[in-house]
Amino acid sequence: MELLFNLTLNGLATGMLIFLLAAGLTLIFGLMDVLNFAHGGLFAWGAYSGIWIYTTTGSFLIGILGAIITGFLLGIITERWIIKPVYGNHVQQILITLGLMLVLSEMLKVIWGPNQLTANPPEYLQGSWEIGSMIIIKYRVFIILVGFLVFTGIQYLLKNTKIGLVVRAGVMNKEMVQALGINIKKVFMFVFMIGSGMAALGGVLFGPYSGVIHAGMGMEFAILAFIVVVIGGMGNFKGSVMAAILVGLSGSFMAYYVPELSLAVNMLLMAVVLIVKPQGLFGGKG
Repeated sequence: MELLFNLTLNGLATGMLIFLLAAGLTLIFGLMDVLNFAHGGLFAWGAYSGIWIYTTTGSFLIGILGAIITGFLLGIITERWIIKPVYGNHVQQILITLGLMLVLSEMLKVIWGPNQLTANPPEYLQGSWEIGSMIIIKYRVFIILVGFLVFTGIQYLLKNTKIGLVVRAGVMNKEMVQALGINIKKVFMFVFMIGSGMAALGGVLFGPYSGVIHAGMGMEFAILAFIVVVIGGMGNFKGSVMAAILVGLSGSFMAYYVPELSLAVNMLLMAVVLIVKPQGLFGGKG
């Protein structure tokens, strides 16, 4: 029972980190029909900038805020100068964002060096609680709570606010929203900022979770994020969180019981979903 609990807790924490990255991809694709392969680079930049600010100031909360702001700024730059010229062309989007991904990774090496950097949780999130014979690691619980709060907040934003109404309407019919006098370009910018900020948040939370960060982490997690988006359904926000949890749990249990398949299990899971239900477990946009 203790083993199952710990594997589940670890899987949920990993799933929430993947969700923060995949949800941004889902929002961006759902409204803007943009395939952003540079999204993992924002994840890595969030990790490096957030951990650097955390180490410099000694405040983990300031580090988190700094990472989110970094994500916002990079999101604005990416949308305005990289994505905007290639709207509507998926092939060009893939090529230009893959190039941006490489540039972002190399810039990390230029600024912070090519070596791995260590990252530790703040003192108040270190250690664990013991309940009977079960050990609950504080930082993993923190990640799960943050992921749940972000999911709840985005859901509320989309379902219960005016900007959320505009975003959902834009998903359904961009031309109609434009005809009603709403500047869809500003809505695009807002969505890209939110998605980029979520990716950066996931990055800074990942640092203390893994203990180290490196410039190639963006590509590794970007692959997982795209797997989650495909499994959950392209453009489906609720599907992204369910698929992320599924991927996190499957990776956690496979790594313990069948370690030889731990790297391949997510690809196999995606392949099975595509064969059985090509539109994803939770359908299309939603």
